[in-house]
Amino acid sequence: MSNIKLTVNGKPTSTEVEDRTLLVHLLRDHLGLTGTHIGCDTSQCGACTVHIDGRSVKSCTVLVGQANGSSITTIEGIAKGDELHPMQAAFRDNHGLQCGYCTPGMIMASIDIVNRHGPDLDEATLRQELEGNICRCTGYHNIVKSVLDAAGRMKVTQAAE
Repeated sequence: MSNIKLTVNGKPTSTEVEDRTLLVHLLRDHLGLTGTHIGCDTSQCGACTVHIDGRSVKSCTVLVGQANGSSITTIEGIAKGDELHPMQAAFRDNHGLQCGYCTPGMIMASIDIVNRHGPDLDEATLRQELEGNICRCTGYHNIVKSVLDAAGRMKVTQAAE
């Protein structure tokens, strides 16, 4: 057992868990943050994507000890109260989801992509970067449309801050 200290969605958290615990299980089973989905258990689908210290990571590949002392952001932590994050709003407005199972991971990965590439992100780069996130319901058209829309929205949001 290890005492793990994290900041999760801006709140300091300390918990005792087995060393072999995966971050995805800590988030879901111990902290009740079930927006982080388990889709494959093999790191192929990206449904479990969260941010560790601002970078997207598949949480099914991270042991909690590796994240000890880090800041974790899940899908539950990106909105500001009732105001959706620009990426969430763009997914809603552009119909970037169907069943919604992959959506939290897709949104978290997309935020990181836009943060790294900026508002002038092109479709080819976006499609290449999203290869690690699988959606079984859509043809990705509306997901790509959503992310490109959000890139512009995030630019406005970042400029205002």
